[in-house]
Amino acid sequence: MLRKHFFLVGAAAALVLMVIAGGLMLVANSAVKAKKAMGAGAAGRTVAVAAAVISPQDFTDRIEALGVAKARQSVTVTSNTAELITKVLFHDGQSVSKGQVLVELKGDEQDAAVAQAQSLAAQARLDAARWNDLAAKGYSPRVTAERYQAASVQADAALKAAQSRRLNRVIRAPFSGVVGLSDVAPGALIAAGGPIVSLDDLAVVRIDFPVPDRFYARLHKGMVLTAKVDAYPDAQFKGAVAEVDTRIDERTRSVRARAEFANPDGRLRPGMLAKVVVEQGVRSALAAPEAAVQFEGEQAFVFTIVKDDEKGDGPVAGQRPGKPKKMPEGMAANAPKGPKMIAHRQTIVVGARQNGYVEVVSGLRAGETIVGDGMNRVQPNQAVRVGKPDGAGFGGAGRGHRPGGPSGAPGAGGKWSKGAAE
Repeated sequence: MLRKHFFLVGAAAALVLMVIAGGLMLVANSAVKAKKAMGAGAAGRTVAVAAAVISPQDFTDRIEALGVAKARQSVTVTSNTAELITKVLFHDGQSVSKGQVLVELKGDEQDAAVAQAQSLAAQARLDAARWNDLAAKGYSPRVTAERYQAASVQADAALKAAQSRRLNRVIRAPFSGVVGLSDVAPGALIAAGGPIVSLDDLAVVRIDFPVPDRFYARLHKGMVLTAKVDAYPDAQFKGAVAEVDTRIDERTRSVRARAEFANPDGRLRPGMLAKVVVEQGVRSALAAPEAAVQFEGEQAFVFTIVKDDEKGDGPVAGQRPGKPKKMPEGMAANAPKGPKMIAHRQTIVVGARQNGYVEVVSGLRAGETIVGDGMNRVQPNQAVRVGKPDGAGFGGAGRGHRPGGPSGAPGAGGKWSKGAAE
């Protein structure tokens, strides 16, 4: 009896699963049919697109990197002894020369020590001279004269030490430059090693920037480059590569290069973030507007515009004119008069990007017409009408572009390598 119940329960469960599976299959089939119907409907109508013609454009090969500006010489002036400040002989932002006195510390004790050392040194020199004269005349042993001569040398050394300690109470600029902001004032007690003011040599500004090791062979001393900073967006600063490091960082696989920029007006300041550009020449290559190029993963493609009798069989790279297929239902009613224009999906290989244009390495020929704008409503092998898309203008790089070809040559904005896609 128990086995009979188990059999009935199992049969009922199997029946329920079969019903559910059948329902899921019906839903899936309906979705597929709906999708095909939508695709057929989309492919069956003619859409308006903007056209662009593939033509040669100028591309500048360049190396770009970010670096931080720093002064050719930079130091924080400190005191090597703890003492009271008696004089501050500079003001914030002042240009100072090498050796100029910046701060004087209290040095009464050192002044007295110098005076005492000077007196002892003078007396020691007189004694040494007297005993040397007596020894020369034979009235005194030579050894006595030599002992007084050594004492004179020691006294002179003590004088120099006292004078050096006195000089520590006068703090001078180690090189010519511009001082920064300072909070020191007369009467303040400065600690040993305490900061007094920053000093920067701004006549020349250095910018260190990393370069991937694969570009090491392109860098050399004296190479001309430019830099831009956010503080002056419309200004370009010209400089040159001063040195290239001899070692490559094992962690980042990059080498550090140092550029120097003349800074007579002092606009470049240490700490500024700078975009360094090393240009390596101009070349001509086929180009397409960025708005005309789409990507699926790493694969790029465009839609070429061809006559219906030149349309290929599918989106295959390099495929060219073939036998036309049968027109989908509904397309004939929307098709314009004259030769029918078809959007053919064409796979391409892209290179550098500059000023809203993409370099076309392969996949297209000069003079071919492509969809420049309105690609979001175009499907492969769909009828198109060249004109302004409904409710849209040129987008992205194609904005302001006239049908029939790109206008204007691309400018700066390329990336690291020649022909490298971004």
